[in-house]
Amino acid sequence: MAGRSGSLRRYVAVRLLLVIPNVFVLLTLVFLLLRVAPGDPVSAALGGRLPAAELARRRAAGGYDDPIIVQYWNYLSHVVRGDLGTTLSDNRSLSSILLVNGSATLSLTVGALLVALVLGVPLGLLAARYRDSALDVAIRVFGVLTYAAPVFFVGVVAITIFTGALGWLPSGQQASPIAQLTVEPVTHIFLVDALIAGDTKSFVDGVEHLIMPAVTLGLLVTGVFIRLIRVNVAQTLRDDYVEAARARGIAERRVVFSHAFRNAMVPFVTVLGLQVALSLGGAILTETTFSWPGLGSQLVQYINARDYVAVQGIMTIFALVVVGISLLIDLVNAAIDPRVRY
Repeated sequence: MAGRSGSLRRYVAVRLLLVIPNVFVLLTLVFLLLRVAPGDPVSAALGGRLPAAELARRRAAGGYDDPIIVQYWNYLSHVVRGDLGTTLSDNRSLSSILLVNGSATLSLTVGALLVALVLGVPLGLLAARYRDSALDVAIRVFGVLTYAAPVFFVGVVAITIFTGALGWLPSGQQASPIAQLTVEPVTHIFLVDALIAGDTKSFVDGVEHLIMPAVTLGLLVTGVFIRLIRVNVAQTLRDDYVEAARARGIAERRVVFSHAFRNAMVPFVTVLGLQVALSLGGAILTETTFSWPGLGSQLVQYINARDYVAVQGIMTIFALVVVGISLLIDLVNAAIDPRVRY
């Protein structure tokens, strides 16, 4: 046990140290990709709206006249201090954008993952349990369709049916205007703030607004979960210890859930972290389709406004989140996988 504990501590230390070069590479790529575009951020965002003298003054104030290596050093030093800058087009701090719009993206991502877990895990278990049956084929086809269908197309179809034809659900925004005015933003996560305020009506309104975007984005991940659970559980069901459990007269349902499913969780946890990153990418299209006020929709607006400072800041946020999720998943795997020895 002591050897296992020491090995786990060493693994955690190594993974923490590897975060530093990963973050460094990602920040460097973000900086260089945005510097490939011709001109400077001030001229791109405000050119044609300000006199040449004012543009020159703002370029100098922002350090865009400095050599590229100086700009790079200033960028890294500001990120280390947690200062991602201020947008050029609407003068918002990136910290404010992360707090307000990042909370909306977090709500959407968590909702989408819940949808994917509720649909993907049980369907994957059923497909593995009844492998090569008509039910298995139907579930696999469903998984392929959900993964292959473009997010924006699924969103438009959902709006057409459930808003336009049936009138069941709202087509966009995080909540109705009245609910947003009545709920005080404490955490900036609307559903949590509604619960804190004890406003049941606004909470229900927020859930209704969340359903279609969360299901649309969640279906993208559901197909991955179905395939992963099916493959790993089906493989585990053929192992010797599972056959031994069956020979002892243990019920098949218990064999599937208590033996096969638990041992298939390690690769599932790994892919779960990767799917969070995939959900962040899919959130950009989902938020744009449903006018969801998250980081993705803000990123699209700032790209259209050619606000390179805002784009750079939001891309940096996404990069840091992905690195953080990867680290967390590695640590969870090291803790739950009994086969790991370092």
